[in-house]
Amino acid sequence: MARRKSNRGNGSIHLRKDGRWEGRYVIGYDEKGLPKTKNVLAKTKRECERKLKELRASLTRAEPERCKADVTFGAWLDHWYQTDCKPAIRPKTQADYENRVYQHIIPELGHIPLAKLTPGDLQQFYVRLKRGGRLLRAKEYGPGLSDRMVKSCHVTCRVALDKAVAQGLIPKNPAAACKTPATHPREMQVLTQDEMRRLLIQAKEDGCYELLLLELSTGLRRGELLALQWDDLDLATGELRIERQVQRVKGALTVTQPKTRASSRSVILPAPTLDALKSYRQRVDSRWMFPSPVKKDSPLDPAAVRKKLSVVLERAGCKHVRFHDLRHTFATNALEHGMDVKTLSAIIGHVSSGTTLNVYAHVTDEMRRTAAKKIDRAIAKAEPRPETPAPKKRTQTTFQAVKGKYRKPGTGYVKQISPNCWQGRYSPKVKGKRLSRNVYAPTEAACEAKLAELIGQMKAEISAVSAQDHAS
Repeated sequence: MARRKSNRGNGSIHLRKDGRWEGRYVIGYDEKGLPKTKNVLAKTKRECERKLKELRASLTRAEPERCKADVTFGAWLDHWYQTDCKPAIRPKTQADYENRVYQHIIPELGHIPLAKLTPGDLQQFYVRLKRGGRLLRAKEYGPGLSDRMVKSCHVTCRVALDKAVAQGLIPKNPAAACKTPATHPREMQVLTQDEMRRLLIQAKEDGCYELLLLELSTGLRRGELLALQWDDLDLATGELRIERQVQRVKGALTVTQPKTRASSRSVILPAPTLDALKSYRQRVDSRWMFPSPVKKDSPLDPAAVRKKLSVVLERAGCKHVRFHDLRHTFATNALEHGMDVKTLSAIIGHVSSGTTLNVYAHVTDEMRRTAAKKIDRAIAKAEPRPETPAPKKRTQTTFQAVKGKYRKPGTGYVKQISPNCWQGRYSPKVKGKRLSRNVYAPTEAACEAKLAELIGQMKAEISAVSAQDHAS
């Protein structure tokens, strides 16, 4: 099958409801990460394609004022980033570029005249980055930058210098002759079935059960998961729409559109997950599905979720994995249980099935081997090999959640005040004042039961008083 040609960056064309064709071209992004576009209209598709092509050409001809030939590399890099690069990338990507350009490249190489920059200058710069280029948290991570960061600096230099060549400022690109460290993707780690059960048991104790259950059921990216609002979920059908993501940009939480068109999608939740979210909905007083405990009108911080997961994994006795590895866990389980790659690609928001195949080749290889054995028996009529013994049925885990240092909000507290006496206390705030009541019992379990009954009574009393105040 012929490979479909990508039109990314060339604009898009679609038929409007009024019968006309509309072409759109992205010219940049605003501060919220939303695309800024220009459009053309035409009666036919061919005419629309012609107009869109003319629009692209007119925007390309509007080149910024060329720099002087004696400009330094630092001045040229700043000019290239501000005029050619920044308008076309999202806020999070802007922050990454600005870190490389203004924190690493310009301080080291900015003083060198652009025409005198050599491959040796760049190569020595990459070596210095690798050996001692880290500016923050060097004691924790070591003095040198990662291979990935070094290569990112090289790519930034190379693209900026390509533009300088195109404008006739230099005859050839000095970065083209440089070598950078080879980068390797992080090793994928997947939780076992037993580890997932222990993780969810511990998550109930630590107050993040619904968040981790939804992640293991859908494989959403962390930013997508935290940007979910209750309006995105149809509690009747279980359809969940993914329409935004949360990122921390320059120290502030920012809600933006998903990074690709395929990332805006809908998934159908499994019945157990939907039931858990219906019950969870009754306890959440926020438009966000997973609100910040500090600001109810703000989503959870991605960094806080990362730290929380680390604590839960440790208490559950699971191997340490990244939050993104929970996404890998979902995808691996889906493939192993018979989901086809095309469906999985749509669920997890990959641009193409090819990306899914590349990422999860280790799983699909095993699927192909299994399929080959079935074909061998069905078509070639080969003698079946002795069947391996059936695996033993999984038994229910005996894992008990580790009690955290702090109790969940709204559950009071219990402490032992003498060898045969436990005290429980519930202290809600009513009209700005703390109202406390105690219960006592000879054992911890009896005290917990009495405390739960007390909390129910006090909540009913507070609700009745609030109703009376509202009626009057």
